[in-house]
Amino acid sequence: MEDRNQKLKILCLHGFRTSGKFLEKQISKWDPSLFLHHFHLDYPDGLFGAGGKSDIEGIFPPPYFEWFQFNPDFTEYTNLEECISHLCQYITHNGPFHGLLGFSQGATLCALLLGYKAQGKVLKEHPPFKMFVSISGSKFRDPSICEVAYKDKMEVKSVHFIGAKDWLRLPSEELATAFHDPLIIRHPQGHTVPRLDETSSEQLRKWIADILVQSKGGICNGEHDEPKSVEETMKVDDEEGTPKLLQKQIINNDSVDASEFARNEVKEETPKVIQNTINGSQIHASEET
Repeated sequence: MEDRNQKLKILCLHGFRTSGKFLEKQISKWDPSLFLHHFHLDYPDGLFGAGGKSDIEGIFPPPYFEWFQFNPDFTEYTNLEECISHLCQYITHNGPFHGLLGFSQGATLCALLLGYKAQGKVLKEHPPFKMFVSISGSKFRDPSICEVAYKDKMEVKSVHFIGAKDWLRLPSEELATAFHDPLIIRHPQGHTVPRLDETSSEQLRKWIADILVQSKGGICNGEHDEPKSVEETMKVDDEEGTPKLLQKQIINNDSVDASEFARNEVKEETPKVIQNTINGSQIHASEET
């Protein structure tokens, strides 16, 4: 099996009042050949313990975490600067990272880091990020933040998963406009990491292959191999491939029964924490699976 230290690293930030392990569980529903063959995915927990009830209680075991706190209109934030400082230290100590991936509050935070870095506000010594995967992300709404983070369109290659039934659908659409030439993958589900159909999987596969071709071996070891075709890049030798039962093993290794998780992760839940609406969409309540 390929050494994880030779893989390109992606920092993955979970949603509000969930955990790194829960996001890992959510991503495990995707074909492992998309990410796991090519990237080392790092799933840290939020800086703060959950300050209230989590919507995944009874679905996934605690502890639960949050990255920062906010008011009902999502215009005022508590501990945000501390969170940004913490993540910058984490990235510097554990990186370099090739890209960022986030769900809901995590995706919103990733986009903020990308915008701040593009403007020279944070992570000045870190190599440019090459990719961003946003699942149900949104913009911050404080004008003082927006004037900096979203001042210019971000050049990092981005893919945005937007659900037809997601209460963050409109904010997710808005976030995508902050990036140059974003790939938007739509799905019929709600506020969740979606299961991908064949068309969506192929879109994501081609997007990843293009990034891998351009990376020429990535930023982790500084080497520049000869570029390969998309087909060659995505091909994984049998002896290096991830076992077919990996996704089932990932589920079964946790304390939640696999069948129970499968039932619950497709269940649409009504957010319980925040009922305020912005542009007709509820903002940042606790995530469903």
